[in-house]
Amino acid sequence: MAGLADVLGPILELMTWVGFVTGVPLLVCGWIIDKRRCRWASTSGEVFAAGTYKGLRWTDSANTSRLSLLRPEDAQELVPGNDIVLHYDVCHPVRWCLGPPRLNTALIIGWTLTTVGIVCAVAGFVLMIL
Repeated sequence: MAGLADVLGPILELMTWVGFVTGVPLLVCGWIIDKRRCRWASTSGEVFAAGTYKGLRWTDSANTSRLSLLRPEDAQELVPGNDIVLHYDVCHPVRWCLGPPRLNTALIIGWTLTTVGIVCAVAGFVLMIL
């Protein structure tokens, strides 16, 4: 058991420091980004045709009717008259997308690294006890 502790001890200590030193600042940065970013909402929109172009007609959370033209690559698979789910920025409804909004990568990596740091710290203490 002493040979295993001699090998695992430095690795666990290194991973503890790597997890905490990089994870906690990323958590703080991700939290700040999340608090400054406006939330996104989902709504249904109707596809309409305007000549050779296709667009979306939808209503935001303030009951404002909005019209937006679709990019040609998005419009190919949509049929006028169908309903479609779209996501939009509540603070800036002009920003919208057909797919779900991106996740906060800094927050995800921060949580992962901090968790690795915590698990390695606990494993290091358990290794000291054994």
